[in-house]
Amino acid sequence: MWNETVLKMVGVGILETLYMVFLSSFVAYLIGLPLGVVLVVTDKDGIAPCPMLNKILGIIVNFIRSIPFIILLVSIMPFTRFLIGTTIGPNAVVVPLILASAPYIARLVESSLKEVDQGVIEAAQSMGATTSQIIWKVLLPEAKPSLIIGSVIAITTILGYSAMAGFVGGGGLGDIAIRYGYYRKETDIALITVVLMVIIVQGIQELGARWMKHTDKKLH
Repeated sequence: MWNETVLKMVGVGILETLYMVFLSSFVAYLIGLPLGVVLVVTDKDGIAPCPMLNKILGIIVNFIRSIPFIILLVSIMPFTRFLIGTTIGPNAVVVPLILASAPYIARLVESSLKEVDQGVIEAAQSMGATTSQIIWKVLLPEAKPSLIIGSVIAITTILGYSAMAGFVGGGGLGDIAIRYGYYRKETDIALITVVLMVIIVQGIQELGARWMKHTDKKLH
């Protein structure tokens, strides 16, 4: 069973999984991070309150987050085909991964920023700091350890989403586990893909923990 072809397939699956997870995480953070900042800043207790904008963004974020990933994956296939030209393979899966992850990341960022001591923000305001200065020099630096923890949670969640994409031929380890473990009943291949997924998750968590400790020492 474990011939050169199978080993090569598993190797490609690992690379496809890492590609999908890290590319979609990067793009989702480009969307989710500023969105989370806006949610905090425009909150009724924020530094630039705008209840209407905050409510609209909150509704959009909550709506997308409430859709199970597998349903979102299938429902936006026409949009994915329009953008990528196909609905199968790693590139196609990146589109729904980004759409599903960005609102989730926005809420994680919002939660991290709201943990910042209000006294620090008020001190910056009393010294005449502008909204952008408070965001870049107070909120984000002070929340950095929490943001790092949130990023680890987000990436591991996206990894789980990528595995579900195997049901529609998305590629990666999830696709291998479903094709061989579920359809062909070859449990040994399914088991090794599960073990590899666990190893990847543990590696991400370990790197995140080390990065957070290093950052926390710098801040204090």
